[in-house]
Amino acid sequence: MRAFLVTAEEGSLSAAARALNSSQPTLGRQVSALEDELGLALFERIGTKLTLTPGGLELIQHARAMCDAATRASLTASGQSQSLEGTVCISVGEIFAGHVLPPIIEKLRMQEPGIEIEIVASNSSSDLRRREADIGFRALKPTQPDLIAKKVCDLTSRFYASSGYLEKIGYPQTMEDLCRADFIDFDDTGVYRKYLNDLGFNLTPRNFPVRAESHFLQWELAKSGVGIVTALEMIGDAEPAMERALSDFMLVHSMWLVAHRELKTSRRIKMVFDFLYREFKAICVSC
Repeated sequence: MRAFLVTAEEGSLSAAARALNSSQPTLGRQVSALEDELGLALFERIGTKLTLTPGGLELIQHARAMCDAATRASLTASGQSQSLEGTVCISVGEIFAGHVLPPIIEKLRMQEPGIEIEIVASNSSSDLRRREADIGFRALKPTQPDLIAKKVCDLTSRFYASSGYLEKIGYPQTMEDLCRADFIDFDDTGVYRKYLNDLGFNLTPRNFPVRAESHFLQWELAKSGVGIVTALEMIGDAEPAMERALSDFMLVHSMWLVAHRELKTSRRIKMVFDFLYREFKAICVSC
């Protein structure tokens, strides 16, 4: 049933297989077995996409309810565990994970050697409700009622570029000067450009000639003189090869530590949650 649900959500067996960390043939066999058992065709193929048949549409809500119930049962079981041994999965943005998290994890491992840590370093938010991660570090307060969020601090981000690039464009002093520079974008949706223009810039698509989803790659591109990138002040100011592109301009955003409500009753998860909160809080205070 879960194979059916994820295939319906992803639109293809290959995408569903990646989401479930399975193989496409295995997933195909599971969906076919469900169709045989029910005596019902669940999908029809249109081009490269799978779409639900009328029978599949009727079944999808029941499948989702079953999977949600199974997830809740798993969460309850995890919440009842009082052991300080086991795995805790932490979801955090990749550049923050690479620059800030390692010494914190080293300290945690020394304090609690029975706890294994899995880190999802990604700019996409893991779904805590579906157990893609146990604890998440977020730039926005979640609105879902079954998540618990604790504000850690306010962090400051700024524009950074290599000294060579800033010298080449004449060390911009105003927002208007910066509108003649190249920025490194995340994707081709224009969301980042709109965000900056809402803050008073007048940027066009020509200001974003290079795109990279990876923050690490963005940072390395900027260090090589490709353009301007946004980064946390605590990371940007510590890099000798980089300078602030507009020293008096900054972006302030709140940072939240998030966990599922039922997971907070687990001694293991609660211990890691509280430990991360203290360590992140100390970093923010020192900055």
